[in-house]
Amino acid sequence: MKKFSPEERYKYNIRIQQKKLEDFAEHEIEWAGHLTKWYGRKKEDMPFDEYRACAFFLNKEYLRKPGSLTLLYELYLRFPNELPQITKENAFDILCFEFKMYAKTLEKGGF
Repeated sequence: MKKFSPEERYKYNIRIQQKKLEDFAEHEIEWAGHLTKWYGRKKEDMPFDEYRACAFFLNKEYLRKPGSLTLLYELYLRFPNELPQITKENAFDILCFEFKMYAKTLEKGGF
């Protein structure tokens, strides 16, 4: 079995991290689409902060703003520990809260 050089190990670790961020972005793009559809079906206007976070993912703004996706991914990892269990009754409210938090994090991060 071949042993990796430090450079090969570094490149391998970077690929793993990039894959995680790509998967996270795909996941959030999907949920941003769901959130906009839910507001459309309810015939309500989406609050600006939620809209801003949805637009960030749907327009793939994270590609032009280095570090922003990593910042949001770190926040996403905290959600399961800090939010209540998701049920059918509270799923919409929790999704709205998550996107509000994304918007606040982007604002504080200067993005």
